[in-house]
Amino acid sequence: MNPQELATRLRAARETQGISQSQAADVIGLPRTAITQIEGGNRAVSTLELTKLAKLYRHSISYFLDETPEVEEDVEKLLYRAAKPNIAKLQKFKKQIQHYINLCKEGIILEKLLQFENRNGPPSYSQPMPKNKSDAVAQGSLVAEQERKRLGIGINPIGDLATLISNQGIWACSVDLPDDISGLFLNNIKTGMVILVNATHVKARKRFSYAHEYAHVLFDRDEGARISSAENNLENIEVRANAFAAAFLMPLDGVIEVLRTLNKGKSSREDQVIFDVSANSKLNVESRSVPFSQHITFQDIAIIAHNFGVSYHAAVYRLRSLNLISLPECDKLIANYQEGKNFLGSIGMLVDLDSKEEDANQWDRELRRELAYLAVEAYRREEISRGRVIELGDEIGIGGKKLYDFALAAIDKNRNSNELGGLCEVDKEKNVKC
Repeated sequence: MNPQELATRLRAARETQGISQSQAADVIGLPRTAITQIEGGNRAVSTLELTKLAKLYRHSISYFLDETPEVEEDVEKLLYRAAKPNIAKLQKFKKQIQHYINLCKEGIILEKLLQFENRNGPPSYSQPMPKNKSDAVAQGSLVAEQERKRLGIGINPIGDLATLISNQGIWACSVDLPDDISGLFLNNIKTGMVILVNATHVKARKRFSYAHEYAHVLFDRDEGARISSAENNLENIEVRANAFAAAFLMPLDGVIEVLRTLNKGKSSREDQVIFDVSANSKLNVESRSVPFSQHITFQDIAIIAHNFGVSYHAAVYRLRSLNLISLPECDKLIANYQEGKNFLGSIGMLVDLDSKEEDANQWDRELRRELAYLAVEAYRREEISRGRVIELGDEIGIGGKKLYDFALAAIDKNRNSNELGGLCEVDKEKNVKC
């Protein structure tokens, strides 16, 4: 390992965990200047020191020493490294998480058999580690705007987040997770990039979680694994992801446009200067809004929240961050949350935000769609057997026989048995039998 590369990885790992040089120095029993020297590549690090630092930074030793380190594939190790405080909570959910990770591995294998292009995902936005929360918010907001432009979304509300993420080459689905864990992101050479969000949360919160984890794809994919929970929500990386999610789901110009349709968002007083051609001078024009007409109420917030598919609270805080409401107005609107909720409920819109997915088949719909397509295509091209199609159908919850029927239907019935490699035969009516 190149000493300078080792120094770079040690510094990045420390900053990612939000640990100061002084804290790291205390753990290994050295002065802070020693950490500075190590991270500058000016001092060698002993095996014992590296072991202690790796444990503190939640990385394996191999991550720092291998030329091309791979994230551990075992789920328990991944989760341990990503969020040690949450391991006990995640144990009972491990089986389901492992199931979906295995499905992602199957997807990668099928794509390689079909010679698909590698899943590179969306571009990685190179940003320095945020120095503080203000820096984190600025980075998240900036990249959200850039990513919207790249995707051609403009100022419009985003539809299905799982579909958008899936179309970017990322496996995405919902799973059972502890209530205080909103989601997790994994990146592994054998699984590709994976986003899992908490299936038990209401729809609006799940949408925000998808956007939040998508931010980790854009900013933090080299970290390999990231869990978003109440345990780490104050870390700068998590603040950045939250800022991205808010700006990505509720762009400034989009929010202003919705307010305009509600005849809100104007100043109570506007001064304009018009050029007077006859006098070759200016003409001052003052206009005033009808008293209290620009006051933003709980029903305005409820409509904005529904328009962008976010929670009432998320909409309030977004307007505050955009300086469209004052701090006292923000507090008052939060206090009126129940009124906003009742308003949406009375017109049948609350179910779009505040309900849970009743049908568990919706949790992993995009993942099942991708894997079903790959399995049918692989069988059609004779890359996998009938038995493997049936196994995959059962694994993804479609049913082995049903998926196999789809695979048969995809085969060109005009192909003869030789072209089918002996797997099937074509009868006189040109029906395919296997």
